[in-house]
Amino acid sequence: MNAKMPRGAIPTPRSEFAASEPYQTEPGAEVFSPSGAFPTPNHELAAAQPYRGGLAPESFLAWPIEIGNWEEDGEENSRWAEEAFAKACTEPKIRLSSAAVRLAARECGASNFARFMQTHGFREGNIAYLDGPFHSVNWTNTTLLNSAIANAGPVKIGIASANLASWAHGHVTAGRSGWAIHGLPPEQPQDRWASLCGYGPLGALTSLFERNGVRADIPPNMPSDLCYAMFVHGSLGIVDRQSLVNITGEAWVRNPTTIVKNPAG
Repeated sequence: MNAKMPRGAIPTPRSEFAASEPYQTEPGAEVFSPSGAFPTPNHELAAAQPYRGGLAPESFLAWPIEIGNWEEDGEENSRWAEEAFAKACTEPKIRLSSAAVRLAARECGASNFARFMQTHGFREGNIAYLDGPFHSVNWTNTTLLNSAIANAGPVKIGIASANLASWAHGHVTAGRSGWAIHGLPPEQPQDRWASLCGYGPLGALTSLFERNGVRADIPPNMPSDLCYAMFVHGSLGIVDRQSLVNITGEAWVRNPTTIVKNPAG
């Protein structure tokens, strides 16, 4: 699908920046977006290579080998917790210690986050766990989003999290998986990173949760059609598609999610 940008006097939606083909004066020049800032500037989003997609099953769930204690309270730590979660979901599933995640955050500091993860990454013992190149994902296009989740790995999303803990139609329980939430309104500002590791009709997705030993607490009147498995606040739960679209400000997929290297080798 071709993006419909630009729109002249009307601001171009960020989802269309994510879908657009970048202009590059230097073929092959590396683009290290996202920088880790909230939100990623429009020019960085427009410069990123978009994810093009492929065939995907009707429902899918990548369950992590574990959910560690990676995230302290605070938005800044959420980008590192999401990275650790993604590596726990995707082969070869990696158990990263909290110490390794905290060390990466300190070593990266204020430098470019994506560059750090593609050149240094997490370190455990003598092994480095890096990210592959980032591709922007148009999160409003369900075909592309589902393909990215199923074929490339968890999708890193920037969200506005103001209503997650206290919403009338379900709420996120920090550190406890199995929550579900729906009916979230459009929100700003984008203030936290989260991760999408699965999708499907509500019934199929809850069954996939149960196969992994987690019973989802579904609130009344939750839509039964397409929903997503989302990691946020140290827990994994279910959000309906429209809520996801309403609170998301950017989406990225690493391809591949994990590159394993021996820095001394």
